[in-house]
Parts: sequence; C-alpha cells; structure tokens
Amino acid sequence: MNPSSFMWVRPENGAGLKVHEWIQPITALTDPEKCKDAEVVILGVPLSRSSISASGASEFPEAFRRSWRGFATYNLDDDVDLSEMTALDAGDVPMHVTDIAKCHENIVEASAAIYTHFFNSKVCAIGGDHSITAMMVKGMNQAKPSEKIGILQFDTHFDLRDLSDNGPSNGTPMRNLIESGVVVGNNMYNIGLHGFFNTKDLKQYADEKGVNYFTLRKARKKGIEETVLQCLEELSSKVDTIYLTVDMDVLDIAYAPGVPASTPGGMTTEELLEGVLAAGRHPKVKAMDIVCLDPQKDTQVQPTVKLGTHVFLTFLTGVMLRQSASN
Repeated sequence: MNPSSFMWVRPENGAGLKVHEWIQPITALTDPEKCKDAEVVILGVPLSRSSISASGASEFPEAFRRSWRGFATYNLDDDVDLSEMTALDAGDVPMHVTDIAKCHENIVEASAAIYTHFFNSKVCAIGGDHSITAMMVKGMNQAKPSEKIGILQFDTHFDLRDLSDNGPSNGTPMRNLIESGVVVGNNMYNIGLHGFFNTKDLKQYADEKGVNYFTLRKARKKGIEETVLQCLEELSSKVDTIYLTVDMDVLDIAYAPGVPASTPGGMTTEELLEGVLAAGRHPKVKAMDIVCLDPQKDTQVQPTVKLGTHVFLTFLTGVMLRQSASN
C-alpha cells in the first residue's frame, strides 16, 4: 500500500516516527478496502474474567497503546525501521460484562473476520488472559480451514488443565485446542516451563498427547535461539501456519512484576526478546499474541507494559528481517 494514503507523512528532517504516529486505526482510513494488504493488524482482546489468578490483564490493550509514545519505529539493534510496513489497529473485541462464554464467542467471531479480511497480514492479538489464544486460533481455523496450524508457546505453564474442572480459562487454552480438534498435540511446542508451577498430571497429559516441551533449564543449556529454531524447523515440516503465543508469565518476576502468575526462575528480558525475534523471522509464523500482563500489578514506571510493547515490536522486527532476506 502507498503510505501516502494514510493520515501521517514521514517527517522530512529525518527525525523518524514514534510508534503512535505510525500505527493507524482502521477507522481513520477513508477506504478500509484499500488496507487489505497491510503487513500488520493489531486486535485488542480485553478479557481477564476467565483468569484463574486475579487479573487485570483486560487493561493491557489500553496500556499497550498508551506506551507507543515511548518507542520509536527505528530499531537500532537490527537497523530496521518498522514504519516501512503498513500497520493497522482494528480496535478491541467487544466484551460482555458478565458472560465469559459470550466474550469467547465474540473473540472467535472477530478473529475469523480479521483473518478473512486480512488474509495475508500478520495478526497480533493483545490480551487479555491466555484463554483468548484458543479463541483466536479457532477463528483463524474458521477463516483458513485448509491450513494446518501449529503453536509455538513461551510459557511457565502447560496450560493443559482439564476443561471439565476449569472451563475455558487461562489455564486450559492448549487443551481446549487439542480437544476441539483444531490443533493436535504433536504440533504444539512449549518453551520456558520451570520449577514448581505445573502438576505432574499435566506433564502426563502432555506426554500422552505428544505435546513437545522444553524446560527453561534445557532451553538455556541448548541456547534459547537454538531451541526456538529447532522448534520452528520441526513445526514447519508439519504445518502451514505457526501461531506464536507469548504468555508474559514466562518471565522471571524480577523482570515482569506486572504479571498475575509471576514466578521466580523464569526467563530474562533478553532471553524472551531473543526467542521472539527468532520466531518473527520465520516465514510460517503468521500470527502472535501477548497475554497475561496486568498493568494494575505493574510498578509506577510500567516496566512490564513497556516490555510487552517491546516484545510486539521485536516480533515485527523479525518480520521485517524475513522480508528483507526474501528480497
């Protein structure tokens, strides 16, 4: 798409853009039909009533957008300017005040509509708790039924709890996808599990269903990037589309105080960004989400919110690098 069709103009003095000047709301476009080829589409999913832990993750989409003013579109580390891509904000999925099932139904419907309209765009869902992942993937499956979907998950938890006990909560999205037949266990790869935060029966279920998982200790010994690349290589041989889900509780509590289920012993900031960048560079990674980040639990300077935004921008850096490599 021609950038001149947007409501901003790149500064002539070379000062560059801030993220809030670059990402445009779809409602600001005079002709939404012209934006079908946008490289990036953001969808806010402000739901956290389905969280097992007390959570204000529903507040993250708003905090995420506010944080854009603190980030430039230029990434010095990789010498790329994200503003060369077209990025659109589709707003938030409407949520029912009390009916979680209705909220989940709305997410599936919105996801299907986004993936249908923006068939080739990278869709970035901003949660919300982890229950939204199952709904976003189900919507993708509805829009692209012929494509086999795989999951790359950064998480402290398996998220394989029994739906009969827990319902479609933030502890069940991977089991939800397996039991609904949308994604088979062997096409799920989880990196970052550690410590005393999963029960043995969940490991047994993962083994039974063929879920692939790497504890953080094992991933560190191999190298985070190397582990991610191995997962992507295996997944790409089996699926058409890879969905990246980043549960911010994969981080150590020292790096992410604004997480409902924060734990000691998790990833460092550098490790997560390294893994996300590697995922963003892979041609089959066509969607991602960021979940379980509660701005209300964050400290005053909002380090976790800023890190969540950094994760998003790092993923897009990977997308730009893959495009450059293919040209």
